[in-house]
Amino acid sequence: MPETTATSRARLTAELLLDDLTEAERGRAELVESVLPALAAAAVEADRTSTFPVEHVATLSGAGLLGLVVPESFGGLGGGLRDLAAATFAMGTVCPSTALAFFFHSSSASRGLLPLEAIEAGLFDNDDERAIVEAFARKILNKLGTEGRWMANFASESAKSSTANISIATAAEPATRDGVAGWQLNGVKSFGCATGVADDYLVTAKLPGGSTADHLGVFLVGRTAPGVGERQRWDAIGMRATATHGITLDDVFVPADDALAVPGAFTAMMQVSRGSFVGSQLAGTAVYLGAATAVYRYAIDHLRSSTFADTGQPIGTAPFQQQLIGAMTLDLETAKRWLVHQLRLETSEPPIMSKNDVVANWRIAKGAIAEHGFAVATGALKACGTSNTTNSGLVSRMLRDLTMGLVQAFPAEKGRMEAASMIVTGAGSTQFAGSGSTPP
Repeated sequence: MPETTATSRARLTAELLLDDLTEAERGRAELVESVLPALAAAAVEADRTSTFPVEHVATLSGAGLLGLVVPESFGGLGGGLRDLAAATFAMGTVCPSTALAFFFHSSSASRGLLPLEAIEAGLFDNDDERAIVEAFARKILNKLGTEGRWMANFASESAKSSTANISIATAAEPATRDGVAGWQLNGVKSFGCATGVADDYLVTAKLPGGSTADHLGVFLVGRTAPGVGERQRWDAIGMRATATHGITLDDVFVPADDALAVPGAFTAMMQVSRGSFVGSQLAGTAVYLGAATAVYRYAIDHLRSSTFADTGQPIGTAPFQQQLIGAMTLDLETAKRWLVHQLRLETSEPPIMSKNDVVANWRIAKGAIAEHGFAVATGALKACGTSNTTNSGLVSRMLRDLTMGLVQAFPAEKGRMEAASMIVTGAGSTQFAGSGSTPP
C-alpha cells in the first residue's frame, strides 16, 4: 500500500518499480492503487478455490483500467508499456493471479495497436486489405476502450514446433452461414487467462495455404458463441485463480467482419513491434516481480517484528537470517534491474538497440527475473520458518505463484540458448508458426 513521508506525497506501489513516473503515468497508477485493496481482499479465497473472482471485472472496469493501454481516441486511458508494467507489478504484490489475467487482457490491445502501426509504416500496399486491417484494429480498440469489455487473448496451445516458440494448430477455413461470409474455426487453445470470464476471446488460427506466420489470422469470438467450450479445469500449483484452462472450438463460425485474415498481416504486426510479437511480454513477467517484492517485504517485516524469547532481539539480527536477508535483497534487486532495463530498451525513443538485440536481451531477462524472483521466495520461506508455511499464508502463496514464472512462456534455460544463437548467428527468433498437427 502507499508509503508516506513528511516531505512527499504518498508513494504508490508502482513507484517501487518505476521512480520516475510522469504526471500522466502517476495519474493512471493512482487508479491502479485504488483497486489494490479489493484485489487483496479476495486473494486468499481465490487461491484456495482456484477460481477467478468475477467481481474483479467490475472493479477494474469501474476504474477505467480495462482500457489502460488503449488510446484516448478509442475511449481508453492512453497508457503505454510503462503503465502496463507498473500496473501488473502493483497488482502482483496483492494478487498475482488477477495481475496475470489483467496482463493477458491488456495484451489484446496489441491486436489493435500493431495493425494500425503497420498501416502507418506502409506495410500494406493493397487498399482493400488495408481497409480490412484498419477496421479490425479499430473494432478491437473500441471494444476495449469505449465499450470496456474484457478480452481473453488465446494464441498459445499445446501443439509444439521445433522451429517456433508458439505453434498454432487451430485451423480456420472459409465458410458461409445463413448467407454471411466468414470463417469456421476448429481447435483447442490450452492456455489463456479468463476462460469463461472474458466477454470476448481473441483467437489466433492458421489460414489455408501455408504454415508460417504469414498464414496466421486473428479472430474475435464471443464467449457464448455456438461451438465454444471450456477445457477441463486444472489443479495448478500456483497462479490458481487465472482461469487458464483454455477453450475448445468446434465448428465455430466467425463473420468476416470479426476476422483479421489478410495473409501477411500477422507478419506485418510482428515487424513493427519493438520486442517480441505482442510487444508487452515483459509486463507479464512484472507480475512475478510484484510477487517477489511482496514476499520480500513481508519477510523483512516478520524478521523485524518477531523476537527471540530469551533475548528480546528481532529474529532478523541472527547471522543465519541476516545471510538470507542479504541474498534475498540481492536477488530482488537483480530481478528488478533486468526488468527496468528491458523496459527501457522497449520504450526508449529513439530506439537504442536493434529489434533482434532487444529480443535477445528479453530471452535472457525473462529467465533472470523468474529465477531471481523465485529465489527471493525460497529465501523468505527459510527465513520466516515453519509457522509461515500454511498454504493460505503469503509466503506459501507467493512461493507457489513464483514457480509458474519458471515455466511460463519459456524456461530460463531455453531463453538463454535462443539468445546465444541470436547473438552468434544474428538471426531473429521465430515467434509463431502454423502446425499441421492436431492439438490434443
